[in-house]
Amino acid sequence: MRFLDFSSWQGLFLTLMGLALFTLISMGIRLIMMFTIQQRRERMNRQINERLKTLIAAYKTLGGSFTGTLTVDPTHMRDIRKASREAVEDSERAVGDEQRLHSFERSRSVRDAVEAALSDIVLLGTEEQVRLAAEASRQLVAGERVHTDRLVVSLRNFIRQALDLAPVPSDVEIPVQGPTRPSGSSGRGGGNQGRSGGGGGMGMGMGAGGGAMVAGTSNKPPTEPEN
Repeated sequence: MRFLDFSSWQGLFLTLMGLALFTLISMGIRLIMMFTIQQRRERMNRQINERLKTLIAAYKTLGGSFTGTLTVDPTHMRDIRKASREAVEDSERAVGDEQRLHSFERSRSVRDAVEAALSDIVLLGTEEQVRLAAEASRQLVAGERVHTDRLVVSLRNFIRQALDLAPVPSDVEIPVQGPTRPSGSSGRGGGNQGRSGGGGGMGMGMGAGGGAMVAGTSNKPPTEPEN
């Protein structure tokens, strides 16, 4: 209080100016600190959201199936090409090899999606998830079939905890989950068949109409020439 001078107008004016300047500087420092903290918090929130988004996508890829083949087939493209050459050389097994090639193509799509998901988990996962993803990657490199159920359980628990969701009840038994199977392309083939059928119908209609016109002109009696 000894710095406050109310004995004269000059002292009072200087005192008020000092208090105003001190308040202004304090508010400026506080605003800068609040702005910096808010920017840091927003950056952390964006990082957490991107991490959760990536891990949720990996969870859907690794654990989107409850039935069928729940393992990852490490078959590579060179094996598919070798089987294709064998199918061409042996015409008796052409049908069976074609079906096998289609199965190889589906398993290759699953393997590619699983490899991308494992790469994301190695980058953004927890320590336990990184260990499980690295183990699965080593199995793929070694040509072994990979089970992803343990990694799926770890991802599910982490995502629910990060979203402040209650853990899965202990009395709920969830079946073993496996990689998501790729969707078939039957709709494209059906569309092509529909278009070809429509073209055939149009061609038949035009052919029938043209035949009727030719028949009509052939039945018309010839006109006599004018003198």
